[in-house]
Amino acid sequence: MATVHLRIGDLVWGKLGRYPPWPGKIVSPPKDLKKPRGKKCFFVKFFGTEDHAWIKVEQLKPYHPHKEEMIKINKGKRFQQAVDAVEEYLKKAKGKDQTHSDDKSKSDKGRKAAKPMKIIEEDDEDAFKGGSSDKPASSMEPITKRLKIIEEDTGSTSIQAADSTAINGSITPTDKRIGFLGLGLMGSGVVSNLLKMGHVVTVWNRTAEKVQSKCDLFIQEGARLGRTPAEVVSMCDITFSCVSDPKAARDLVLGPSGVLQGIRPGKCYVEMSTVDPETTIELAQVITSRGGRFLEAPVSGSQQLSNDGMLVIVAAGDRSVYEDCSSCFQAMGKTSFFIAGEAGNAARMMLILNMVQGSFMATIAEGLTLAQATGQSQQTFLDILCQGQMASTFVDQKCQNILQGNFKPDYYLKHIQKDLRLAISMGDSVNHPTPMAAAANEVYKRAKALDQSDNDMSAVYRAYIH
Repeated sequence: MATVHLRIGDLVWGKLGRYPPWPGKIVSPPKDLKKPRGKKCFFVKFFGTEDHAWIKVEQLKPYHPHKEEMIKINKGKRFQQAVDAVEEYLKKAKGKDQTHSDDKSKSDKGRKAAKPMKIIEEDDEDAFKGGSSDKPASSMEPITKRLKIIEEDTGSTSIQAADSTAINGSITPTDKRIGFLGLGLMGSGVVSNLLKMGHVVTVWNRTAEKVQSKCDLFIQEGARLGRTPAEVVSMCDITFSCVSDPKAARDLVLGPSGVLQGIRPGKCYVEMSTVDPETTIELAQVITSRGGRFLEAPVSGSQQLSNDGMLVIVAAGDRSVYEDCSSCFQAMGKTSFFIAGEAGNAARMMLILNMVQGSFMATIAEGLTLAQATGQSQQTFLDILCQGQMASTFVDQKCQNILQGNFKPDYYLKHIQKDLRLAISMGDSVNHPTPMAAAANEVYKRAKALDQSDNDMSAVYRAYIH
């Protein structure tokens, strides 16, 4: 977008990352929020949400001159609600001007025009939310308090941090010391982005020799190297872990020189591994029994998304820990959700998500092989698929890799099979049928028998051709 001349109080269209331009208002940032270095930017509060973000000036356009253009290219329901909120805000502002016009004309006589408002008036807050509230949130609250919250009928709550992409580069890192245990496909990308965004990080991995080059690189970037999980936890305020399965997660906490030995009152432990809810509940109980604070925060994504800081984080447990992790989650993910209720809810949600993804991948592989078996072009099948309703980056990348015979792991096949197994078991525990997941699980088991465990999940394709 072209550079524009703007000031506090102006209505604008702001573009954030990959998201479409959104209506907002330039406001003064909280006193405790530092302005990003580099290019000129403004602090924008978006209408229809609780999101705030630093937006580079070239990503901003004045609201009124570009209104028709933006409405033509954006048709979503939430977008329309945001535009309606702007119009309500303007209508309300116009009403105030008319009500006080006589008083203003008298008081302004012979005086220069006042400077734009430095902060948002409380009366204006409802317009940004697109609804009414008895207790509007102050624009001067700490950034971790200003989150988008959606209350559902089930009582669960999802919270999405504003401007949560490492690509944006405008994150103010927490001053808390961060620990990270596990430098596999996902963990390495997370640590890299934490360091890039200015966090103080201490790392540890079970098999140091496998990731020695990564450790050396992280140390060059300012990370510290812990000797044991217990040492990392004792040195840090918040320690994250991301390992392969429930056994590894338990061993990390309960084993020799494990996390539990380093836990002290107030220490925070965040379990990011995808495990079953029973394991999560067990770990939460032992951590809190020592006075520690526990949060589960498994991630949805792949190695590439981890490297790009574009993971989706699903958290549950101690909400205050979730808020303390705000800058970390912004560094590692494009969005984060907090699921209300007991610890274990995030594990349940993540297993369901991975069950769907794993089943879908198996179905795509089945379609590709059936196309080949019936004399159809696999590339044509993919071209048609990617022009239809199921088009996605996931489908395109996985299918192209299959056609090229590239099964370099982006998400291990053995891990998606583990997630399917755990999801099926979870279904059994509540007497809920999971026939599609069960069928997909058998295909992945066959792929594992063909030595595909350490290849990408897309290597499930090979189960159909052997």
